[in-house]
Amino acid sequence: MSLFPIFLKLSARPCVVIGAGNIAESKIESLLQSEARVTVIAPHALPRVQTWAANGELTWQQREYRRGDLAGACLCVAATATPEVNRAVFADANEADILCNAVDDPPFCDFYFPSVVRRGELQIAISTAGESPALAQRLRKEINAQLPLDFGDWLMELGRLRREVTAVEPIGEPRKLLLHELAQRDVCGFDGCPSRARARQHARENGYLHAQHEESA
Repeated sequence: MSLFPIFLKLSARPCVVIGAGNIAESKIESLLQSEARVTVIAPHALPRVQTWAANGELTWQQREYRRGDLAGACLCVAATATPEVNRAVFADANEADILCNAVDDPPFCDFYFPSVVRRGELQIAISTAGESPALAQRLRKEINAQLPLDFGDWLMELGRLRREVTAVEPIGEPRKLLLHELAQRDVCGFDGCPSRARARQHARENGYLHAQHEESA
């Protein structure tokens, strides 16, 4: 089966996790990092999950799962230690057209949680479609070791410079080539940054920025 790779905005969207133990904890954390509105349903919860609930970061319904608990959810995760329960959740989700992940049970998953390398806004997600999570984790460690720790800061400055360029230059091949060039250069927040100077030079050469306008800006 071919998977569709996607980075989904879940901010403030309702997501339900069934289970609050070792299997569920990392999934809950991933949803919280995505700023989803998380509801956890489980009779017992690990200390971290209890802390998240006490701090108002999620809603914990301290009971067993019941049919109908998924109503209104954007997606759900079945992460109990009982496969029968997880598969029942998956069946209910399918009936309601809600995307579901039954943890560690690939045939009962509409999506998979990838292994992720993060540097600020940069995310590199690795999936094996459930075939070998261990391989995905190994690749994540290898990629993580190769990326500088300050890569996220560099990306943030590159994003700012990109917005400066797109505010001045119209869509077209020259702008595209410039942005690809800048993505290979050092970028800093200083106005005199060589990459920013390069962007202004490019704009002047193409008639999008006049020296007089630059001086007054």
